[in-house]
Amino acid sequence: MTSDPALTATPIRDPAAPEALRGSVEAIVRAQFEAYRDRRRDDSEALLAPDFTFTSPYDDAISRDDFFARCWPPGDHFVEFRIERISADPAGAYITYLVTTEAGTQFRNTEYLTVADGQIHSADVYFGASYAGGKFVAKKPE
Repeated sequence: MTSDPALTATPIRDPAAPEALRGSVEAIVRAQFEAYRDRRRDDSEALLAPDFTFTSPYDDAISRDDFFARCWPPGDHFVEFRIERISADPAGAYITYLVTTEAGTQFRNTEYLTVADGQIHSADVYFGASYAGGKFVAKKPE
């Protein structure tokens, strides 16, 4: 995976340290996405609270264990994972990212993550458009 130096932070091994991370919702969210991008599962596990839930158009508040079983493996096939923006408030943050897969397809998603006590407690995912070869790929209506 490619890493944009401007988006790469020192890996976080313990969500309780440093104290600056505990106080920064944006830093916690960024650290989680960087851990996912860089395939550092131990760091990701440390940042997700035991009661973490994940909701998307395909997943209805699945558990932390189900998140790792269903959502972690696809990241092995991403060749680029670029954070485009983060907008934080005291309770959480919106993050928008662009992914390029090994197959050359791209998609952009936005998520809202809730953060408390230095850990992420929930993620709600909103899917964006998909592209192949730089061209929009329409999704088929259900």
